[in-house]
Amino acid sequence: MGSPVHPSLSEETVLRPKRNAATTSFQLTFVRGPDAGVVLVVDGAAACPLLLGTSEVCSVRLRDPEVSRRHASLDVYDAYLRVRDLGSKNGTFVNDTRVGEALLTGGEEIQIGSTVARVDIEVKSKPIPVSPDTSFGPVLGSSLAMRRLYPLCRRLAESDVPLVIEGETGTGKEVMAEALHAASRRASGPFVVFDCTAVPASLLESALFGHEKGAFTGAASARAGVFEEAHGGTLLIDEIGDLEKSLQSKLLRAIQKQEIRRLGGSRWLKVDVRLIAATRRDLDKEVQAGRFRDDLFFRLAVARIALPPLRDRRDDIEPLARHFWELYGGKESTFPVHLLDRLLSHSWPGNVRELANTVARLVALGELADSYSELFRQPVPIEGEDAEFAMARDFIENVVGQNLPLAEAREQVLREFERRYVVHLLKLHGGDSARAAAASGIGERYLRMIRARVRPAT
Repeated sequence: MGSPVHPSLSEETVLRPKRNAATTSFQLTFVRGPDAGVVLVVDGAAACPLLLGTSEVCSVRLRDPEVSRRHASLDVYDAYLRVRDLGSKNGTFVNDTRVGEALLTGGEEIQIGSTVARVDIEVKSKPIPVSPDTSFGPVLGSSLAMRRLYPLCRRLAESDVPLVIEGETGTGKEVMAEALHAASRRASGPFVVFDCTAVPASLLESALFGHEKGAFTGAASARAGVFEEAHGGTLLIDEIGDLEKSLQSKLLRAIQKQEIRRLGGSRWLKVDVRLIAATRRDLDKEVQAGRFRDDLFFRLAVARIALPPLRDRRDDIEPLARHFWELYGGKESTFPVHLLDRLLSHSWPGNVRELANTVARLVALGELADSYSELFRQPVPIEGEDAEFAMARDFIENVVGQNLPLAEAREQVLREFERRYVVHLLKLHGGDSARAAAASGIGERYLRMIRARVRPAT
């Protein structure tokens, strides 16, 4: 049934077609299911992936009850149609094969739930216009993935609608929010950032909406919250997916009515704020799990920007590295060109933030960088066992890529294994080295030797 499914992007066996992603689009014709007859075009110049599902915020909202709220995404990547399953309940299938991610060339059939769509390719004679810019304010990037975003960013900067910026850790969500503020009519007003993960739960309401004197123990004076501080400007609520559910209804009112009431206060205060929310989480899944209010989600997601991970914009790695090199005090003439292959081949699980930190270490180390074996292995705060497995795999790939003698490479991998094993063991036993040693079947003295010669976890 159609042509075979291409492997995932990590496989080098994928052959590149002689097509340009910016001039390529795909047509999906729904041939089975409640939406049979619907035709969808996935454009090579689209700024964000198209989301398929039953949620109101999906680009393509399906009526199939077997389809998850946010089931799969579609976009054009390197002249392929890329389909990704988004953790759906029933899975995503291409030609009867269940996939997590696949690259399609046309002629395949995609099935989600009981809905089936046929994929056909369209090669347009004229290039689809994308921005010629290589940046949007402080947001840098000349890759196609970024240049698709800039026209959307300019339009959103002219608007006051609530906006959700989605993206993995380190993709630059706060930088994008600040760029949108700077390009808006509110640029002369304040830009205030509120990080939901940085404030204790007991102080969240006060931090958001302020408090009056005596509102609680320790409230010696009245204090304005971030909504008041951002009056006339932009408020970025970072990691909104971590916001306590008890506060979400109050936040919803603040957005809808543009008014807030301080903790312990009796007056409603009018505020003029453009709200931007940023998240590394899949808010649709949070809604489905009952952890995030659906009405708040729909009110926030009037517009959305999905920032691509650095692995999907590899053309930007070198210019970004050179930018950070000069930013952190390196001279243009001393940029370590001989390390470019390593920079370009790294998977960057921590995205642009990890690249910036790596370049900062390069500047600091100078000629010692070549012998610094852990240069490209920075701990990244990514949750979940899959992320830990990916980081372990990346570390081994990086060691192999250094072309070291077998004994030296093996020593690096063994040292890292021992470090992770000891850290996990001690955490499991509350830091008690005697219990940890007994549970692991090694002597306490030997465990302490390992602990002394490996770098502790950060």
